[in-house]
Amino acid sequence: MSWAVTALIFQSFLGLGQWILIVFFAEVVILTSLQGASAGQRILKIQVLTWPDQDFVNPLRILFRTLLICLVIPAVITDMQSRGLHDRFAKTVVVKN
Repeated sequence: MSWAVTALIFQSFLGLGQWILIVFFAEVVILTSLQGASAGQRILKIQVLTWPDQDFVNPLRILFRTLLICLVIPAVITDMQSRGLHDRFAKTVVVKN
């Protein structure tokens, strides 16, 4: 979804890859802050909550979590509970609705 929006709007500017990352970052931060889930997470019926109390996540924590996802490495390294490092560092968890 981020790729399609970016391709339509920004294809003549800088390299498309940088714009895709910027649009992805903005989409995830805004939607997760407002709804508790990004567009893809909504489709899969999953939600981002705080850990361990599973409460609504503070927007600053979502900003930090999304920044770590954009760095890729924290998102692909998981622990025994299948939580990525981005979730561990941001003290969040993804749960099925």
